[in-house]
Amino acid sequence: MECEWKPDEQGLQQILQLLKESQSPDTSTQRSVQQRLEQLNQYPDFNNYLIFVLTKLKSEDEPTRSLSGLILKNNVKAHYQNFPNGVSDFIKSECLQNIGDSSPLIRATVGILITTIASKGELQNWPELLPKLCLLLDSEDYNTCEGAFGALQKICEDSAEILDSDMLDRPLNIMIPKFLQFFKHNSPKIRSHAIACVNQFIISRTQALMLHIDPFIENLFALATDEEPEVRKNVCRALVMLLEVRLDRLLPHMHNIVEYMLQRTQDPDENVALEACEFWLTLAEQPVCKEVLCGHLSQLIPVLVNGMKYSEIDIILLKGDIEEDEAIPDNEQDIRPRFHRSRTVAQQHEGDGIEEDDDEDDEMDDDDDTISDWNLRKCSAAALDVLANVFRDDLLVHILPLLKELLFHLDWVVKESGILVLGAIAEGCMQGMIQYLPELIPHLIQCLSDKKALVRSITCWTLSRYAHWVVSQPPDTYLKPLMTELLKRILDSNKRVQEAACSAFATLEEEACTELVPYLGFILDTLVFAFSKYQHKNLLILYDAIGTLADSVGHHLNKPEYIQMLMPPLIQKWNQLKDEDKDLFPLLECLSSVATALQSGFLPYCEPVYQRCVNLVQKTLAQAMLHQSQPDQYEAPDKDFMIVALDLLSGLAEGLGGTIEQLVARSNILTLMYQCMQDKMPEVRQSSFALLGDLTKACFQHVKPCIADFMPILGTNLNPELISVCNNATWAIGEISIQMGPEMQPYIAMVLHQLVEIINRPNTPKTLLENTAITIGRLGYVCPQEVAPMLQQFIRPWCTSLRNIRDNEEKDSAFRGICTMISVNPGGVVQDFIFFCDAVASWVNPKDDLREMFYKILHGFKNQVGEENWRRFSDQFPLPLKERLATFYGV
Repeated sequence: MECEWKPDEQGLQQILQLLKESQSPDTSTQRSVQQRLEQLNQYPDFNNYLIFVLTKLKSEDEPTRSLSGLILKNNVKAHYQNFPNGVSDFIKSECLQNIGDSSPLIRATVGILITTIASKGELQNWPELLPKLCLLLDSEDYNTCEGAFGALQKICEDSAEILDSDMLDRPLNIMIPKFLQFFKHNSPKIRSHAIACVNQFIISRTQALMLHIDPFIENLFALATDEEPEVRKNVCRALVMLLEVRLDRLLPHMHNIVEYMLQRTQDPDENVALEACEFWLTLAEQPVCKEVLCGHLSQLIPVLVNGMKYSEIDIILLKGDIEEDEAIPDNEQDIRPRFHRSRTVAQQHEGDGIEEDDDEDDEMDDDDDTISDWNLRKCSAAALDVLANVFRDDLLVHILPLLKELLFHLDWVVKESGILVLGAIAEGCMQGMIQYLPELIPHLIQCLSDKKALVRSITCWTLSRYAHWVVSQPPDTYLKPLMTELLKRILDSNKRVQEAACSAFATLEEEACTELVPYLGFILDTLVFAFSKYQHKNLLILYDAIGTLADSVGHHLNKPEYIQMLMPPLIQKWNQLKDEDKDLFPLLECLSSVATALQSGFLPYCEPVYQRCVNLVQKTLAQAMLHQSQPDQYEAPDKDFMIVALDLLSGLAEGLGGTIEQLVARSNILTLMYQCMQDKMPEVRQSSFALLGDLTKACFQHVKPCIADFMPILGTNLNPELISVCNNATWAIGEISIQMGPEMQPYIAMVLHQLVEIINRPNTPKTLLENTAITIGRLGYVCPQEVAPMLQQFIRPWCTSLRNIRDNEEKDSAFRGICTMISVNPGGVVQDFIFFCDAVASWVNPKDDLREMFYKILHGFKNQVGEENWRRFSDQFPLPLKERLATFYGV
């Protein structure tokens, strides 16, 4: 480029005009600006104009110049590979010459532009960039140094991995020591940049930083009380990350660090306090937490509790002074996307009602989730929650004196924070709290009618954290008054309270299960009335509360008067929603639970619901095929629609059993399932296998013609890396084998080896182990000659995985299978016979003919080895096992 590029005056004016218009608030103006920008992208030197306005046209106002740079940044993101060489070279050199512009806004814009070019893979093709920026750090001119540092910080954030790879000859070996020199710079802005740059390399344990870890930590300590909040924030952030990756280096200084973090958690600048508060959350996950903190709890707990109060700004943002807002429609942006959890088939265990979810989804995020999502209040509450789980009841000596003061305080903000504290410690300190609950729960139930909405909403949440205890007491004492008040709160005139009450009620339903049956009419009255009252966002939570109710009370819901109350509003919503509306997800999930609970009671509503689900699957598949053949013409469908529809069809098949037969006969669902079972997306396959199992149970005559096509697909999905897919495929194979009987024989080889491998894998989740064992047993029941030869390879894990599940049909058929296989191949069980004995003893009351089978095998073995050997063998049994076998089977 010998001669400097010059803009054409007319072209320049046109672009300036466009930049001015794009700052207009009018949307139609915005749209036409967008279109003209698209058109201008056809001209190769359009981007030269944009960089010219940013860096050279000092006569223009800064917002316009910055905007020009941001439009250029978007072009770089979208089209950089098509820029002619001359253009990209011009942009690069202009950037480096103007990184020290006197305006902070222009410097920052140039920095953003530099990092965007760098992250387009251009760090390799712009070798002079990093050396030049590092050189500019030493400039006497503050603007140049700050601009270069700003750009470096952005590059470190965006390209950390490449900076630490061999592709660039390891520039960090030079950069990190260089950054450390600037920790002592006299400008706070530059000190802050320097720490922020180094902080990017802590979590990845970057070698170049690990070599300088001690000077880094010393420098951090030196800046601990910096007067600039941004510097203190970055120091706190560094210490939190070092806690995770280099605890060994912090341990010698731990006492001082804890003291320091205690001060910072009370920093007048909330951003600093929030970073510091993360320290306690991270420390709680470290094994050393207990010994490090036990001496500091008396100082730490009051600080965390104090941080749990709403700040004045929170209350303004939460509109805490507006008590009644139920009539104000929701702002659509505030509604969080919901994720559908696909169906997984699981066994029920001894001594529990509904399978417990292992995932902690009721963490601390249930309150005020509309403000800047993470703040000091939430972080303090989360820290208290995890510390309660570490220290358990030892925390209470520090908390109880504070709680007494807070819970009965006259200022609502203080009282509200006390109620949050009580909820935060519920999980960790439950044992120690029990003695206080008889007086606390009634007090909380009273707080449900507090005049402040924010007190009512947090009280809902805290009570839900103690629901387990409430349900364990006689129902009239706490359950009934709690339920009565919570139902009133579901109809509160404040939307946040409605939401908190609905969520809390869903938790109560899960804990109480059939205890709620006497109050069903009363509960449904409230939930149905809420339908007519709720705005958009809370409707979605209401569906969840209704679905959970159906799961909890099951067939008790199947009474004409309940169905009359519940179904019309649900079906009305169902008819209002379009096929593209994501609100269908929670509604379909809800209907799935309701259909399973109502069983025959759902018949009158079944046909339209069934039809629509089949249509949703069909539409989604069609859209996916269009997208695959012409990706630029058609966008990819949202497959969640199909997944949720398949799950509701499963619910219908499970609830309605054989009565679904005519609907299946009149539809192409099996053809659609054949496609779904081969979908790329695991969740689609998972749900289609669940439906296959349910249809196999409900109307096998329609499934049977497809078995030859389905079985090879099931075989290829027995991959335990995808647990839920594998689990549902395994379960479906078991259901199919029961229906097929001896005709299953040609398919055994497709699946048996994978199943035996899965049952012997270490760390296989419990649910998958149980379903695998049941399916192996069922295959052996229908085709003993094919499966029995492998007995020795699976008998031991088979017995241990099934000893804990309840007596039921599936367990019954599996054990018949194992007995049949033992009679075909008795040698296969000899070495592990004690495990078989233990599994037999796990039955409470087997059917007579199954008990007879057990009897024969036990006595056969005993006769085989002789009295003396049997005594020696049975002396190894634990006493309960010995007694059970003697009582039930006389051995």
